[in-house]
Amino acid sequence: MASPVPDDVDGVESDSGLAFTLRYAIPGLVATTVIAIGALGVGWIPWESALVDVPIIHTLKTTDIGQFVSRASVILGGALFLQAWLVVGADILAGHVRDIRRLWAVLALWSAPLLLAPPLFSRDVYSYFVQGKLMLAGGDPYTQGVASIPGWFRDGVDPMWQNTPTPYGPVFLALSRGVAAFVGDNTWLAVVAFRLIALVGVGLLAYYVPRLAFHCGIDASKALWLGVMNPLVIMHFVAGVHNDALMIGLVVAGLAIAIEGRPMLGVVILSLGGMVKPIGLLALPFVGLVWAGTRADLRGRVVAWVKTAATFALSYVILAGMVGTSLGWIRALTTPGEVRTWLSPTTALGMASGNLLSWIGLGDHVDLTVGVFRAIGEVAAIVIVAWLCLKPQGRTAVRSLMLAFLAVVALGPVIQPWYLLWALPLAAASGLSPRELRVVISLTAAFTLYGLCETSASADSLLELSDGLAMLASAAAIGLAVTVSPRERALVFGGATSHGLMPDDQPAAARRDRLVVRGPASA
Repeated sequence: MASPVPDDVDGVESDSGLAFTLRYAIPGLVATTVIAIGALGVGWIPWESALVDVPIIHTLKTTDIGQFVSRASVILGGALFLQAWLVVGADILAGHVRDIRRLWAVLALWSAPLLLAPPLFSRDVYSYFVQGKLMLAGGDPYTQGVASIPGWFRDGVDPMWQNTPTPYGPVFLALSRGVAAFVGDNTWLAVVAFRLIALVGVGLLAYYVPRLAFHCGIDASKALWLGVMNPLVIMHFVAGVHNDALMIGLVVAGLAIAIEGRPMLGVVILSLGGMVKPIGLLALPFVGLVWAGTRADLRGRVVAWVKTAATFALSYVILAGMVGTSLGWIRALTTPGEVRTWLSPTTALGMASGNLLSWIGLGDHVDLTVGVFRAIGEVAAIVIVAWLCLKPQGRTAVRSLMLAFLAVVALGPVIQPWYLLWALPLAAASGLSPRELRVVISLTAAFTLYGLCETSASADSLLELSDGLAMLASAAAIGLAVTVSPRERALVFGGATSHGLMPDDQPAAARRDRLVVRGPASA
């Protein structure tokens, strides 16, 4: 079998390693370094932490000039990073860069400055830490909130989650307990430890997305650029330290291993991802399609689904027994839905309808209308996922899973920017038309802007003039990043140099066709 990691280099890659580094690695490295500097002032550091007393951090966090420098750094760094990513993408899509190993090195350099930076764009990592402390104290995170642990607020947990059960699986709870036991009360070391865990997820994506793309007939370097080197991955998996990184990394790894002829091992690895964050279990019926084979009839698929379910059940029983957790995560799956965000179409429709009813004098029914629209969305998502499973003909299992994740996110009760990263690596690996690619790049730019506007780098409250100005500055910086040169404009808006992620030649098309589900009638 041909290798998914090409050894040949051409175009720009024929230049020296120094020229390659200066052109592709250094701009992104500078950008993430600037972001890391800004994070010292506007990143999430518990006020009781000794780090706040470090002179430079104290100045950046407590003085007007420090806050200005910090905000400006994160905004500027975010825009510079988006632009650096687009430059790399333009040359990859044009065929000038194909060396996966060099791109892995670029990704590592881009991520390095953020390794020790305070968390940005979210402080969920502190919840992970205190949930681990709760387990060490003999508590059950599925029935108790972190507020039951003395000093939980001192450890940086968002008060929004103080009394909510954890929605995470036994594998991640075991990791949380291990981190808490290892670092003791050192919150800073806990952040670094959880970031290293997130980087394991990014590493799995960096290795397996190109392999998965190869089997789907997509150029490995293109898939790596779009699905892993993406600014949203750096923002939310590396800087934001979300456990979604490990979850989707294990899902992609399991799917790739199943496609490479080891379906049982693939299911076990994928199950580990679902036991980090249960949304990963959505992949089980689709890896079952891989296990059944592209020519299987419905009976063959049902048999494969039964084997998949049995493998998962055995894996779960063994791991949950080792960790000592119950099935409480099933009850806790609704925890993220306690947040209301206008990003979710169903929640937005519910809030808008409720506000309209209140405005015309029919009373306050926002809770009711939000509940109704969310229920409609959830039913629609279930129907779409069922259809993707039962009518898979004409698609690869990889693309079907990507569409399933998109349906669950778009129709779910809450959308966070990092939820898009459940589908992004699969979209990059399974292929995109030129138009679809432009949409993904535009969404990347839009959610990069959203991330800058939602973090404390630009806004804690829309009511403050300085925050509004910071948001305008964010929008201007992102606008410049995507329009600074014809190549970047072509990627975002389309043009003669715009490309999709499609098979480049006949062998690549043949590899993709071998994964397309046909059914027995096409045999």
